[in-house]
Amino acid sequence: MATAEKLPAGIVRAAIHPSIGIARVGNSSDGSFYGPEITDPQPHPAGFYRDGSGALKRQSARFRIYGLDADGKPLAELTAIDATIAWTVHLANKKASWYEFQLAQDIPEALSAPAQMLRNITVSDRASLSIDPGPRSISGPNVKGGPQHIFDTGSFMGTPVYLGELRTDEAGRLVVLGGRGKSASHTGTRAITFANNDGWYDDVSDGPVTAEVTIGGTTLPVDPAWVVVAPPNYAPLQKSVRTMWDLMRDVANSSPRLKPKAPPRTSFERDIRPLFERLAGLQWVNEGFAAYFGWRSPDYLVSPECLARLNSRDDSEKQTREMVASQFRRADRDAWSPVPWPWMYGDAMNIPTPKTSNAFTTLTPLQLTMLDHWADGDFDADYDPARKPPRIIEDVPLAEQPAMLDRASLEFCLADAFHPGCEMTWPMRQTSMYMAPFRLRHAADMNDDPSYGAAFTPDMVTLPDGPLYGQVAGGVTRWMAVPWQADTASCRSGYPSDPPVYAPHLPTFWPARVPNQVLSNANYDIVMKSKSLDDRLKAFATRSDWLAPIMHGGYLDQINSFIGDIGQMGVVEMRDGPKGDPAFPAMIGVQDVPPQPLVVAATRTLAPAASEAHDLARIDKVRRFPFGLKTLM
Repeated sequence: MATAEKLPAGIVRAAIHPSIGIARVGNSSDGSFYGPEITDPQPHPAGFYRDGSGALKRQSARFRIYGLDADGKPLAELTAIDATIAWTVHLANKKASWYEFQLAQDIPEALSAPAQMLRNITVSDRASLSIDPGPRSISGPNVKGGPQHIFDTGSFMGTPVYLGELRTDEAGRLVVLGGRGKSASHTGTRAITFANNDGWYDDVSDGPVTAEVTIGGTTLPVDPAWVVVAPPNYAPLQKSVRTMWDLMRDVANSSPRLKPKAPPRTSFERDIRPLFERLAGLQWVNEGFAAYFGWRSPDYLVSPECLARLNSRDDSEKQTREMVASQFRRADRDAWSPVPWPWMYGDAMNIPTPKTSNAFTTLTPLQLTMLDHWADGDFDADYDPARKPPRIIEDVPLAEQPAMLDRASLEFCLADAFHPGCEMTWPMRQTSMYMAPFRLRHAADMNDDPSYGAAFTPDMVTLPDGPLYGQVAGGVTRWMAVPWQADTASCRSGYPSDPPVYAPHLPTFWPARVPNQVLSNANYDIVMKSKSLDDRLKAFATRSDWLAPIMHGGYLDQINSFIGDIGQMGVVEMRDGPKGDPAFPAMIGVQDVPPQPLVVAATRTLAPAASEAHDLARIDKVRRFPFGLKTLM
């Protein structure tokens, strides 16, 4: 391996990016792909996310190292070509030895939810519940397959569990792959709840990413990173209205300790337009969003004509800007109404809807502030319809690459209902979790994981040097559901409620990761090939139930069917629409399913049947306050 003879001028330290990398499980034996490295990636070809057998490929997280000057400015990417780089990663899964999920513990409604007791509380050997194979190290270019790079020596109650492995690319960049989507019960019992199934494990994980970098005999200090191995992304190019990047940006902006440079002036292109694009993008994963924000709908805010008006600072458009901004939910105005945007459940979601500020999702305070600036005309009108975003990280200027990697990784993660969530959950909004913006604190000793008692209580959120400070391996994902499939299969839309919901498909939980209603491949074929415009329009407007493959039997049958085969669920891909046809959009979201027949007929355009509605209205996912809601101050 060739290395540089001396340290490049100006470089005094280094940093790993993305600061938080996201890998995802998949049930393919070896198929994988890199996770997003830019915020606007090109769509992949149809079928890209599956291997030849129809199984889901794993998403890997790729990490790079940048040399920085004394002011933190990136001067160069450091690779195995010009440096000696030794990577170390420690993955662990500590869900079963941690506390139950009942409700986010940093909101007042937590006092009304059941206590969060230890999972598997009758198991005295707590170490047997933690899947912790310890750290692994890797160095050099194009390394793959060595047994010393595999996280396979951890176990759950004596059962070995594979959590993933390390590889490197041609430049010696780190590549982290997670598990293969296997979840199982030690006792052979069925899953019976959405989040807290005792005796169960899954193979998601998380942990620190560190590196030793030496150039010309000089060893550089290196800012560490973290990797989170999450469930699959079943709608890979969709983003929620409030992303994890938005949340972490708000956390940094609100913290005197973390606060970076003052937020720049509100930009329509960077800060406002993405909100409208995300609302429109959800048309491919939820029928309610399709009806209102989708192609040619009442609030299709991303047409060129509409964007030109919304980008204008002219006083003639002020009323339009104010009207659109006022549609977004405000905690002090209409918090528990399902009508304001976005139409998504919140951290304190419950049936019936509680009259609390966390019943439904709001944007971050920073997002709402930028909306207010925009409505007032105090923004940069910088929308350019001819702009072509970078499609690969190499197209981004070097100085901007680290921030782009951080943002791209986190923009495809959710920060909607932390109930508990898809990739990460409510601790991510605690400033104590971070050593710097977007960069998690590491525990001084990864083996030091103290006990906090039989129950986790809200007052532990601020416990000095407690679980929301320096993180141990497995410290981020331990707050999530076990197994994750039970929660994913429970996160639906339009749950029966009292009073009744105003639309059968709304509100919704996490459609950008866990779709609700989708366009089938059969209907896409009609759109593309039929000679009848009426047939094509009808097919385009018809949505199918994403959960169709598991919709047999009762609720418990459904969540256990999902656990049995995560690859049976569809992946929503973006494909070309009819060329030059103004009746249809240029790109269309289409569900790709494995080459096997569905268990039940997929299409359903009505609300759930009465028996199913009765079942769903009573599952513990939506019954968070069995003893009523205490008066909140």
